[in-house]
Amino acid sequence: MPAAPLFYGRSPAEARRRTGSPRQLAGIDDLVETQGPARGARRLILTSGAGLTVHVHPDRALDLGAATYRGVPLAWHSPTGFPAPGLTVDSGTEWLRSFGGGLLATCGLDAFGPPSTEAGVDYPMHGRVGGIPATVTRAETTDEEIVVEGEVRQTTVFGENLVLRRRIKIPLGTARVVIEDRITNEAAAPAGTMVLYHANIGWPLLDEAAVLTVPSKSVTPRDAAAETGLADWWSISEPVAGYAEQVFKHDFSGCDEAEVAVDNPHLDLRLAIRFDSATLPALHQWKMMGEGHYVLGLEPTNVDWSLGRAAAREAGVLPVLEPGESVDHRVEFVCGPSEIRAASADAGGRSEA
Repeated sequence: MPAAPLFYGRSPAEARRRTGSPRQLAGIDDLVETQGPARGARRLILTSGAGLTVHVHPDRALDLGAATYRGVPLAWHSPTGFPAPGLTVDSGTEWLRSFGGGLLATCGLDAFGPPSTEAGVDYPMHGRVGGIPATVTRAETTDEEIVVEGEVRQTTVFGENLVLRRRIKIPLGTARVVIEDRITNEAAAPAGTMVLYHANIGWPLLDEAAVLTVPSKSVTPRDAAAETGLADWWSISEPVAGYAEQVFKHDFSGCDEAEVAVDNPHLDLRLAIRFDSATLPALHQWKMMGEGHYVLGLEPTNVDWSLGRAAAREAGVLPVLEPGESVDHRVEFVCGPSEIRAASADAGGRSEA
């Protein structure tokens, strides 16, 4: 049996003596936006009872938006915000006009990376799933955990019929949020599947005091711009005017469950991302140290590829699900105290691949 949760060091029985309602500590708030581009969109706010608060966006594939731990924001937010589905356009690079950032933006289910065309079918930048509303089938606080479950169907006539069934869990009294996904091909033909879990770390967790740990087997630059920064892919600077993004591909194939992390010893805060490398064998690192766009993307993915859907098929690396076949993915976010002392970070920390 799982251990009973602790609420700020107190047992559930003791917590009940000190509160008027369990909702004082943990639970789900169910909201509908009333203003701006998000007007009409649903939002769930999950509070763990251990200082973690996470916003879930059902109308954006049950992705994660704002997240805080003990009052410290963890995720970068873009200037677009999180628009309602009617304002999401799935063509070309229009994904950038509704990419709100947040703790998790799911890319896929049949493409990610730059837009491309294969066999007469257009695949937009980072796929379509992130703009599809979910059917929420469960949103409940039990004696042990907060659970949100739902289904997102990416489909078209004469095309793909891919279903994402997502479960989001926060064990009560912890600072952990677990994403469990099952992607199923419900079409009558094989379907290429590409999925990337676009986690976006922002200030104040991300700053020049932060230390990045990525214990991958190897690191590869995406392009010439990343090649120029390969020698210090791990470093985190202050915001830089005119910074050009760099993307690095990290190989985790054949590893046990992987964990990458950002530590900020000045805040005494660590955010770790754990993922099952059996089905997510790679991680893409989006290093964007620009002013305003100051963000570190840590992105587990099912295929170590960055040139888009058509090129993946041509190179023979496109994962394929047969009719009725499913694949499971698991990603976990864990907050806690920094594991790096401030003096060590000030001396210059780095993570070797």
